[in-house]
Amino acid sequence: QVQLVQSGGGLVQSGGSLRLSCEVSGLTASTHLVGWFRQAPGKEREFVAAIRRSTIWSGGTTYYADSVKGRFTISRDNPMNTVYLQMNSLKPEDTALYYCAASLTYLSRSHEDYPYWGQGTQVTVSS
Repeated sequence: QVQLVQSGGGLVQSGGSLRLSCEVSGLTASTHLVGWFRQAPGKEREFVAAIRRSTIWSGGTTYYADSVKGRFTISRDNPMNTVYLQMNSLKPEDTALYYCAASLTYLSRSHEDYPYWGQGTQVTVSS
């Protein structure tokens, strides 16, 4: 059974930093994606970042939404049991419920392609 358990998040002032963690278990595929999405009240769930992992090679290709590029960093431990989202230079518009998710697709920025989801964690950035 695939499980994703999130931790981290909270309240921070504009310009501050937070780190989210997502512990992944039960995924046996040799290649899979772990992504972060966020959803603000009244808005669609949007892609934030993703990292692709393979047992064949040690790399972890990363992908970012333009809105967070240069401020957020997605990373993972080896063998990617935990995926992190380091968020720096946070802005009030980053306020949202953040979810980690896993997919067996090669690459997707659509939440519809991710069948496995964490429980969500709130990030609030005050101005």
